[in-house]
Amino acid sequence: MKIQSNVQPTMQVNDDWRRWIGENLMLGTSPEAIASILVKSNVSPAHARTEIDAALRSPYLQAARRLANRVNKRDWVLAIQSQLNQLYDEGIERRERLSGEDFVQEYYRTNRPVIITGMLEHFPARQKWNLEYFAQRFGERVVEVQFGREADPQYELNSIAHKRKMPFGEYVEMVRTSGRTNDFYMTANNDSLNREALKELFDDVGTLPEYLTDDPARRGFFWFGPAGTVTPFHHDLTNNFMAQIIGRKKIKLMAPCDTPRVYNHRHCFTEVDARNIDLARFPAMAEVQVLECVLEPGEILFLPVGWWHYVEGLDISVTLSATNFRWPNDFYSNYPPNHDF
Repeated sequence: MKIQSNVQPTMQVNDDWRRWIGENLMLGTSPEAIASILVKSNVSPAHARTEIDAALRSPYLQAARRLANRVNKRDWVLAIQSQLNQLYDEGIERRERLSGEDFVQEYYRTNRPVIITGMLEHFPARQKWNLEYFAQRFGERVVEVQFGREADPQYELNSIAHKRKMPFGEYVEMVRTSGRTNDFYMTANNDSLNREALKELFDDVGTLPEYLTDDPARRGFFWFGPAGTVTPFHHDLTNNFMAQIIGRKKIKLMAPCDTPRVYNHRHCFTEVDARNIDLARFPAMAEVQVLECVLEPGEILFLPVGWWHYVEGLDISVTLSATNFRWPNDFYSNYPPNHDF
């Protein structure tokens, strides 16, 4: 008769575990705590100690620690501005018919957001665009829309998988009758197809020579969706204008200097939910200043490069975004090529 033993075989530490050990040592986890977890995972105490000692002696880990010290120094410099920002919270300024010179000196150059009013009334879109006009004029055009967003917590990261083509008139009717939802949205990610499908729409878009170069082929990216659409916290790689044509949007913003505290995990995204910031899961967010505004029809929000922002449609809304500023706007050429943070 064969007697079965309840003794589990000792687990060998592979490279995945070694990476885990190294990362946790870099994060400041004590060797004792790391050893305890290894032992609970059925690594022998002696083997766990050997692996941790080898990691601590490794010149590779020592070099990584030196690089981490440099990053920590940069984070300290950013924290200075973050701490100074806490001295005031005046929200986002509104400036009536802001001149190009004042805009570049006070906001573009200083990387500060601002809402500009009184600059869109000459756009024919402000008078012509509505759901009836879209359906009657462009109803048969085939457009691309983001669908199935509510079933995917990472719908922005996975935006390519959510693309669907349909007649524009059918989409307009969905927007009209759906009520509040984030399940579908026509965004800048659909621009390559929709710019051609709806090209006459851009004849209704005026110019803003005070701020933007006039390129008829690039007069904005078209965003159109029902109340309830949500673009989660992220940052752009360029300066950006949000020109609100129809409806209102709520926007929350965090300054670039707070990047070390916003849990940037992949590319330009964070898992922090602006609607309900979980301080138990993301405790560093307690030190982050979150500014909030409502963008009204006819207003422009300047979103400076690197500013984290969350956007929620309060009504059926149409927004045009633009990046063709008169001043240098290439901040993506030296963006880190590895997007895992």
